[in-house]
Amino acid sequence: MQRLGRVLHVTPSMNIIVKSETIPKLGQTVVDENLKVVGKVFDIIGPTSSPYVTIKPSIKEPRKLANKKLYVIPSKRRKEKK
Repeated sequence: MQRLGRVLHVTPSMNIIVKSETIPKLGQTVVDENLKVVGKVFDIIGPTSSPYVTIKPSIKEPRKLANKKLYVIPSKRRKEKK
């Protein structure tokens, strides 16, 4: 588990905007401090030195996450056999 950053706000279309500490991969699973899945990384915007991440939520009330820290779970991809 790796810290993603703090939730800044939720957009009118209910996407979660996070001021990111790292650059995640698109589609990575995002969880809260209780390891509850809150959504997936949908987009990364801004400069690489100070990125913002858009999360497509999988929860009913994403506004409750305001100012909370979120984390990403690294995707488990199988390595291809040669």
